[in-house]
Amino acid sequence: MGKKILAVDDSPTIRQMVTHTLCSAGYEVIEAEDGLDGLEKARRERVSLVLTDHNMPRMDGLTLVRSLRALPDYKTAPILVLTTESSDDIKAQGRAAGATGWMVKPFDPQRLVDVVKKVIG
Repeated sequence: MGKKILAVDDSPTIRQMVTHTLCSAGYEVIEAEDGLDGLEKARRERVSLVLTDHNMPRMDGLTLVRSLRALPDYKTAPILVLTTESSDDIKAQGRAAGATGWMVKPFDPQRLVDVVKKVIG
């Protein structure tokens, strides 16, 4: 099986699109419905990459990024934010939190695969 990716998004439709896109490219995808669910799943099972939305209930994406960076297994792991947010201010907050990269929704499936391949092979 390919490398594991944790896809965190409160939209079932987005999770389904991300999962379909990445599984078609040979990756294994674990889905989480918000930041808390994502953090719990990341603690339970080591993944090669975390792909997270920003605006979610219970725990937002930047809080998830900071929480993951506090864990030894995720200090240097790639974390991409996939969100509708595109302002320079929020991107700067993402970088400060420790995000590796930023993609804006709606996403182009091929571009998502290209970015994931570039980041984790």
